[in-house]
Amino acid sequence: MLELLRIRDLALIEDAEIEFSAGMNVLTGETGAGKSFILRAIDFLTGQKMRADMVRPGKEQAFVEALFIHQDGSESIVRRVLSAETGRSRVYVNDKLSSQNTIRDMGSSMILHTSQHAQQKLLQPAYQCRMLDTFLEDLSLPGKKDEILTSLRALLTKKVELRERSSSLLEKKDFLEFQRTEIEKVAPYPGEEDELLEKKNTLRAQEDAGKCIQNAMDIMRGPLDVSGGVSALGSEMERICELFPEYDPDRETVIEFKHFLDELAGKLRAQPLDFDSEESIDDIESRLYELSKLKRKLGRTLDQIVDLKNEIQENLDFLDSCALELAQIEKKEKELVEQLSTALDKLAAARKIAAKKLTDRVVDDLKGLGFSEHVQVKFEFQPHELYPGLNEMRGRLMWIPNPGQVAQPLDKIASGGELSRFLLAITGLQGESEKPTLIFDEVDSGIGGHTLNRVGEKMQDLAARQQLIVITHWPQLAALAERHFLIHKGVVNKETFTTCRQLNNAEVKTELARMAGKE
Repeated sequence: MLELLRIRDLALIEDAEIEFSAGMNVLTGETGAGKSFILRAIDFLTGQKMRADMVRPGKEQAFVEALFIHQDGSESIVRRVLSAETGRSRVYVNDKLSSQNTIRDMGSSMILHTSQHAQQKLLQPAYQCRMLDTFLEDLSLPGKKDEILTSLRALLTKKVELRERSSSLLEKKDFLEFQRTEIEKVAPYPGEEDELLEKKNTLRAQEDAGKCIQNAMDIMRGPLDVSGGVSALGSEMERICELFPEYDPDRETVIEFKHFLDELAGKLRAQPLDFDSEESIDDIESRLYELSKLKRKLGRTLDQIVDLKNEIQENLDFLDSCALELAQIEKKEKELVEQLSTALDKLAAARKIAAKKLTDRVVDDLKGLGFSEHVQVKFEFQPHELYPGLNEMRGRLMWIPNPGQVAQPLDKIASGGELSRFLLAITGLQGESEKPTLIFDEVDSGIGGHTLNRVGEKMQDLAARQQLIVITHWPQLAALAERHFLIHKGVVNKETFTTCRQLNNAEVKTELARMAGKE
């Protein structure tokens, strides 16, 4: 039960607090005053979207807050805040941050909202079938069917994809095998080209170094005989020092340089000129040429060719394994088809039982709402193919309002007033178990006279069982409410406000007179 509702800074509502009773509550007011917007605020609180421009101009945010009393006596405080800047909202349940999914789940058990829009939904066969499923004894049957169907469709999609890929690859199989053969002849590996170039540069550098060593040795021992010249210079410096002792340090420098040249010559002679390499530059050049030819032939870089080889192998392996995978898929498909067939049979049988119970009760309620004593309602089941040879039997609501007529769909013959009463009857049955708050937004549209009294009696019966919130323009219905709220729109200081207040007995009489056109 919705015990308390507070709306602040939402559209034309600055601050409204409404305390509902446990029975029938009615909202009335002039057309355009904002009655339906109160219900939109409740929908927003239970998970529906609302635009940022619905925040009252000049305010940073709006909020809707409500106190719900559950059947077991426990309470829930739900609050939702809407930001004017971002349009995003935050949800709180019992002052703890929550999610929209949580309040949607809560709302489905706490609020059952019907409106003129719901009348149009009632005309849709798909909605009629879903509605019927809410009366199944085992509510899990449609979900089990959908779960199997989802798995089956995913499997069929995979089967089609496998066949299409297999067919495409079969057309290119010879070419793929040719490419694989060409790659395998050369057998490149990742980074090989860079590795060969690095080896080639190293070998060339080594060759250049060997030539330089040989040249140095030739200079020291060859025709120029640098070492012999320095030795001769040392002998001459000894004679010079005998005559001129001041040149003795220079003589020692020449002797030291002679020793240095002898040591250097020993090192150069000891340096091996045959470097350890398994490959020659010619071998490397030959391999690089082979790789270059492969790149030109396939029109790809070497790394791309290595990737191509892996891709080709994967595709050819796929062709080899595809038949086995398809066989496994077909086996699984057969299992799912059998499961789906069983699920559809159970669902069809359960829907027929639910349809009989539902239509019997709807007929009783319709008779109490002013329909002919001969009114008949039934579900006509039509096949809807889900898989070749497997049909889901979906119920479509049919009725015979008067004797001598053939059964026809609601959208063919039902008037607005008849749809309103149909919706009232079905909504009453839908809310029978969990007893959510029933919200009727002008569900009395198109009804008048004696029939309106019947509708009022039905609403009183419902109100004795659970809470009702009703928007109406009929004083006959408004007079039945335990609490009457007046929605008023007015202008104060050039600002427009919508207010909601509970009427006392005298004010109720005044409002009923206005609704009846007596004021």
